[in-house]
Amino acid sequence: MQLEDYFDFLGADDIRLKGLRIGIEQILGHYLEGVSPEQIAQDLPGLTLEEIHATITYYWHNKAAVDVYLKRVTDLDEAEYQDWASKPSPTVQRLRALRAAHEQRSA
Repeated sequence: MQLEDYFDFLGADDIRLKGLRIGIEQILGHYLEGVSPEQIAQDLPGLTLEEIHATITYYWHNKAAVDVYLKRVTDLDEAEYQDWASKPSPTVQRLRALRAAHEQRSA
């Protein structure tokens, strides 16, 4: 089995564990914060230690490319969040207005 056989390469910004909806960035995010593979398995119970170790090994074998991938995915996530935050739904707008009105009455 090749190391790449553990993954589905769905696009430049989407590498997932084969057959799962979990991107390698989720595992590597924990790992790069110093979380042990055993703790990652507890935090992400759908994963096996083998899958976690395969992801970490893939990272170390392709560090430069995976670092670029992780930065790109992080930047995309942040851009999506900023876009979402800048356009609150009508429900959120109404709740904010109600909260502001309540705070004015309480002041």
